Amino acid sequence: MIPKVIDLFCGCGGISEGFRLAGFDIIGGLDFNEDAIKTFNHNFNNARGIYGDILEVKDEDIPTMFDLLGDIDVIVGGPPCQGFSSANRWQKEMEDPRNKLFYEYIRFVEVLNPKFVLIENVRGILSRNNGYAKNRITSILENLGYEVDSAVLDASDFGVPQKRLRAFFLATRKDLKQITFDELEKKSKVTVLDAIGELYELEKQNEKGKSIYILDEKPNTPFRKYLRNKNNIIENHEIRYPAEIQQQRMAFVPQGGNWRDIPEEMFSNKRNNRHSSAYKRLNEQDQSVTIDTGNAHSNYFHPEFHRIPTVREAARLQSFNDNFTLLGSRTSQYRQIGNAVPPLVAKAIAEKIKEAFTNE
Repeated sequence: MIPKVIDLFCGCGGISEGFRLAGFDIIGGLDFNEDAIKTFNHNFNNARGIYGDILEVKDEDIPTMFDLLGDIDVIVGGPPCQGFSSANRWQKEMEDPRNKLFYEYIRFVEVLNPKFVLIENVRGILSRNNGYAKNRITSILENLGYEVDSAVLDASDFGVPQKRLRAFFLATRKDLKQITFDELEKKSKVTVLDAIGELYELEKQNEKGKSIYILDEKPNTPFRKYLRNKNNIIENHEIRYPAEIQQQRMAFVPQGGNWRDIPEEMFSNKRNNRHSSAYKRLNEQDQSVTIDTGNAHSNYFHPEFHRIPTVREAARLQSFNDNFTLLGSRTSQYRQIGNAVPPLVAKAIAEKIKEAFTNE
């Protein structure tokens, strides 16, 4: 029996993709972003992605909303947890609108009683208020019959060509052997060049509005073999350049450099308080900075060209392979990618969870 997963606050499906790569059956996803659900349904043909408000889902509808057959083995997702504060009493904490979505996520756990629960959040959740938020989330899951481990994971430790630190909670039902994050298998580092270097040649074929290309050369590294689809088609790769003044500024920035490498006279106002990520050029021999949800607002630039990475380049830096297609506007596609959990991080967790089913 292939273990079944549902993904709440699924976005475009980064966690789901990781679990699918590990051999899980993705049953469904739920999100309030319509474009993200369109992307989810496009990429997970056998799943049911629902565009809707989790607050409107009734307890009695949960077992049937994804056409569930049998038990759900794993619930995954990234519910907001910002409202947990030592200044809040329990009742106030329950009523805090910032916590409503988290408690809705927990409601699914209560109804479906999965074997494992995976929660992803900002890394500060583990240290906020001297660990109060971490302890509250842990105690809530423990009271539901789970043993809980939590950790901040760096995506670059799991074969993702990007430095990205996020917090995770992994809850194991108490009738099973607990799985902890220190059991995860780490991978060799992957560079920006390995992720997007083979796309450099497509710059010569750039045409306004063009977003689909074909690579002629065979993949020449293990990571590129993982990224490629069977037809070597590159989608979501519309190449756009910023205003001329930005290109002129970027011409001064070496790989790994930032705005400090740009002559002062290139800026209309003198500022020494710009963030270090402003006009940051990616270093192709290193891992990428954290991929954000921006488009025109992104601060990081391509290692070679005076532009930000395309949606496809950003997706590859997030470890989405080329089979994964983004739908919606270009701005929406960037947002979906930036909000996603890198699939290879989720895959590393999923592979360890899968061992429990194999042993069982």
